[in-house]
Amino acid sequence: MSQTKAALRQQAKEARSLLSPSEIAAHSAAITRHLLDLLNGFKTVMAYVSKSPEAETKDLIVALNRRGIQVVVPIIERETHGLRLSYLPDPSVLVPSTFNVPEPIGHELPARPADVEVVVIPMLAFDAEGNRLGYGAGYYDRFLCRYPHPMKVGVAFSSQQARSIPADENDVKMDYIVTEKGIIECNGRGAVEKYK
Repeated sequence: MSQTKAALRQQAKEARSLLSPSEIAAHSAAITRHLLDLLNGFKTVMAYVSKSPEAETKDLIVALNRRGIQVVVPIIERETHGLRLSYLPDPSVLVPSTFNVPEPIGHELPARPADVEVVVIPMLAFDAEGNRLGYGAGYYDRFLCRYPHPMKVGVAFSSQQARSIPADENDVKMDYIVTEKGIIECNGRGAVEKYK
């Protein structure tokens, strides 16, 4: 299974690498619009802070803050293989940190996982059933196994979709997947595509 996952990760990376900077910007803007529709009405949202060439989340974070939605970002703890959380009212404090992921180092405002209503998660590859492949370190899976209550929203470009992602008991399914094409609602009966 791990070989299959490794191959799927490589295929998704190659597909994403074919996108030009202007395509990434346009796709990211569309993803932000879809996410803002989906996240309307929530009070506290945890969102990943993007690094190139992921779907860009800075505009999303700014827009959520403007709407009065509290934004929480993860901080990677390599020692514990876990995530600690910080509120992010001001994205200008972000600096490249672990794995080159921007984090509010030195400007942390601790947040409680119990207060998070939605988690917006980066995906390297995904399928329409809500299965996700990350980068392989398992930080989000461990976090979501420990705190299963938030709504889980995976984000990627549509070109990163696979026909099927092998999943084991430690893999956490997404409730929604958002790409530039729209929103896929994932449930027990399969996926209902809500592409706009």
